[in-house]
Amino acid sequence: MNFSYEAQPMRVVFRPGASVSATAEEVRRLGLRRVLLVSGARGSDTARAVADSLGELCAGLHTEARMHVPVEVADRAVEVAREAGADGCVAVGGGSSIGLGKAIALRTGLPLIAVPSTYSGSEMTPVWGLTEHGAKRTGRDPSVLPRSVVYDPELTLSMPVPLSVTSGVNAVAHAVEALYAPDTSPLVSLMAEEGVRAMTAALPEIAAEPSSLEARGRALYGAWLCGSCLGATTMGLHHKLCHVLGGTFGLPHAETHTVVLPYALAYNAPAAPEAIGALDRALDTDNAPLALWTLSGKLGAPRSLAQLGLAEADLAVAAEQVAGQAYANPREVTHEGALAVLRAAFAGDTPRV
Repeated sequence: MNFSYEAQPMRVVFRPGASVSATAEEVRRLGLRRVLLVSGARGSDTARAVADSLGELCAGLHTEARMHVPVEVADRAVEVAREAGADGCVAVGGGSSIGLGKAIALRTGLPLIAVPSTYSGSEMTPVWGLTEHGAKRTGRDPSVLPRSVVYDPELTLSMPVPLSVTSGVNAVAHAVEALYAPDTSPLVSLMAEEGVRAMTAALPEIAAEPSSLEARGRALYGAWLCGSCLGATTMGLHHKLCHVLGGTFGLPHAETHTVVLPYALAYNAPAAPEAIGALDRALDTDNAPLALWTLSGKLGAPRSLAQLGLAEADLAVAAEQVAGQAYANPREVTHEGALAVLRAAFAGDTPRV
């Protein structure tokens, strides 16, 4: 064995009903006196409840988070934080809200507390992302890693089943790419396999009974593990494809990850046999790409990029962007290879290794 692993300096609170009580506890534990709450419009009611629980510790509520964190949205949020004299930030919601909280932390150095309401996994990573002029750029910086994460399964009960499914498969994508990342490790592999197993077992139960707190809790646990894998390793072709499709063409984040994952995995499978073996065990299958495609389709998730609004003429442009950037991947990514993955995902074809 020859590897390195850096544990993230973070505290996690995981319990039903924790979003209000535990968030206030974490703010006080960190010695913060004026925190700015950020959320999107959809999660503003929950954010207001958290703000109310903070009382005078809340310096304001900013509900303008948007998908892919446009740079102008980040600029405005930083301005609001500074005007409020905030000494910390609490992000309540999905990946868009937590991404905006990270943008504030990156620019101001303010400590961040994350209260996730989806399975995006962003709360477990030092990765930030901003979209400007039709391109999404990402980076890693320890300043954006939340100091505390409050996991409350009750927050996910209101998440519609379609979003629960795509958010969950988005989380699975983090674990999939961690399994064949150049900086993976035995610990990451264990988290990845268990995260995939937990999430893919919970999603059908959530689809059948959306109010099951037990199933929601297991999905959130899976998201925690999958997000931890994302935070510890370098992502490959799948994430690069999705960043281009989201940043350049405005496709929805979780749905795009759900559509693309089986095809990117099928492309990389010949070069990543150990990763495929772990996924086959987690999914109880002998064909992981097909199993993921079948699962998401059975649960009603979109199966093609065409369904998400991508035009066929966009495929060549996207392939050129993907192949023109350097990033880690177990199999060489050529323009033709990227285009083949995109064409299959555009049509929604059965993935083939």
